[in-house]
Amino acid sequence: MTPTPTTSRNLDHRRSDFASLAEALDYAAGGATGFNLYTARGDLAAVLPYRELRERAIAAAQGLIRAGLPRGARVLMIADTTVEFIVVFAACQYAGLLPAPVAVPTSLGGRDAYIATLARQMESSDATAAIAPADLLGYVREAAAGRKMDLLLTPEEVFALPGAGASLRTWQPGEPCYLQFSSGSTRFPKGIEISQRALMANCHAISIDGLDFRVGDRAASWLPLYHDMGLVGFMLTPLTNQFSCDYITTRDFARRPMMWPTLIAMNGATFSYSPTFGYDLCSRRVSEGKLTLPSIDLRTWRGAGIGGDMIQPHILQRFAEAFAPVGFDPRAFVPSYGMAETTLAMSFSALGKGVQTDAVSRSRMSTEGRAVPADPADPEDARSFVRCGRALEGHGLEVRGEDGAVLPERAIGRIFFRGPSLMTGYFRQPEETARVFDAQGWLETGDLGYMLDGTIVITGRSKDLIIVAGRNIWPQDLEWTVEEGLALRRGDTAAFSTETDDGEQVVMLLQCRATQPADRENLEREAASLLQRAHGVDCRVVLIPPHGIPQTSSGKISRAKAKANLLAGLYAADAATAASSRAAGGATG
Repeated sequence: MTPTPTTSRNLDHRRSDFASLAEALDYAAGGATGFNLYTARGDLAAVLPYRELRERAIAAAQGLIRAGLPRGARVLMIADTTVEFIVVFAACQYAGLLPAPVAVPTSLGGRDAYIATLARQMESSDATAAIAPADLLGYVREAAAGRKMDLLLTPEEVFALPGAGASLRTWQPGEPCYLQFSSGSTRFPKGIEISQRALMANCHAISIDGLDFRVGDRAASWLPLYHDMGLVGFMLTPLTNQFSCDYITTRDFARRPMMWPTLIAMNGATFSYSPTFGYDLCSRRVSEGKLTLPSIDLRTWRGAGIGGDMIQPHILQRFAEAFAPVGFDPRAFVPSYGMAETTLAMSFSALGKGVQTDAVSRSRMSTEGRAVPADPADPEDARSFVRCGRALEGHGLEVRGEDGAVLPERAIGRIFFRGPSLMTGYFRQPEETARVFDAQGWLETGDLGYMLDGTIVITGRSKDLIIVAGRNIWPQDLEWTVEEGLALRRGDTAAFSTETDDGEQVVMLLQCRATQPADRENLEREAASLLQRAHGVDCRVVLIPPHGIPQTSSGKISRAKAKANLLAGLYAADAATAASSRAAGGATG
């Protein structure tokens, strides 16, 4: 068994200029390229040329059609990095079914929490079929209890379905392509509906305006296929460009981070992406002496993309320094900006320029709401942000104030995006869809930033989404888990994240009425343990007095104000006052 080649000599390169994903696969099947899956030790485990993918997908589509699934039915799919997942996802395109990829369970999270999340995703997508690996099918059955499901199968059982004679129902350009669960609450999940037209528009813009794909390009990835950066960036974009992509699983990357650069070097990949934490893991392995640098060669890597979290320049600099001896060029870094609601990408920094930063005054940003250039004579007041490039061709980015007016350069405000890559909407949630779109079709991203020379700079999130190690975590889920698990009152907790040198740290404020040190320590420990078991999150629990969590004028928790209070040291002062009160025999209420 050998990996698929980097180029197809008998097929002209087309850069995602197709009307649908099925049309793109029909074309790619005329060449020799495809997907290659590797083990944690770098052994080639499976090869899936596009020609074989198309043949197997059509056969599976016919089986699903003959099994009675109506056109447009939603199919929940546990999206492990396997040949089987890729084939069934493609089969849905030919069968007129809407695949909804979902995460594999993590060893850090709780089984019950995962099953509850699956059940909510099934309800949100109104799925009538679910497909999962054999070892996870039990989870799916439990999640589907009480629901009418037409099919609950493993991929192997799908492949065994009789399909002879079934007519294909291939999705057309104006029709849907898939549902993406991303960035939303696991308690109230939203399925982002991406159309064929939006997918192809985004892939095309990435291919030409974003990364300038050309003959001889090859991708490598460890990103999960249930996330937009993995699914669109490293499954669908390579397919629609007819180039090969090499994979290791996300689990294997977590265990052996150095397999990622090794995989890039193995077949001469030119493009690979990661959130900042992936680069951090690898550079730490070098500093720990766990890599023999002369064993790999990274000179082919011309597009080292960064996305999925707030980009931290010092971590990228450390990676560049660590891998310089094996040919990594820091000019290969490509900071990017995107989200699932825009299919994937919104902007890319210029190729071959590396990370470009803008140093601004922290104090003036806080007081004036503007990104004023930092004073070189006051380095302590400087904060560097990464420039994430211009909007994709045919798309637009705007920064607006609270009154909706477009702000001038360097004024910080809410980021809006418009263009053909936008989602159709949140599946069967018209009110949620209307909430994020304005009358002119601009999407409010939920992020904050400013424009600089036509490029976008991200400064934070106006929404409360927490991103830790590439994972999207909704704070309400954490709060609900602790309040339910410890029998607390509603509103007794507030979750958010703070920035540290090692990334984002999850913080849980917990209003505490206990006065005895042992009781307080036990509460901290139980809350932290509960969040680790249920969500796989390491959390700093901070106990504060009753009524210590600020609220908005409408009575909702103000996490932004709570975070500001913590960073200002106000809760430390409260804790000291409470301690003095206890020592004097008083109570905290």
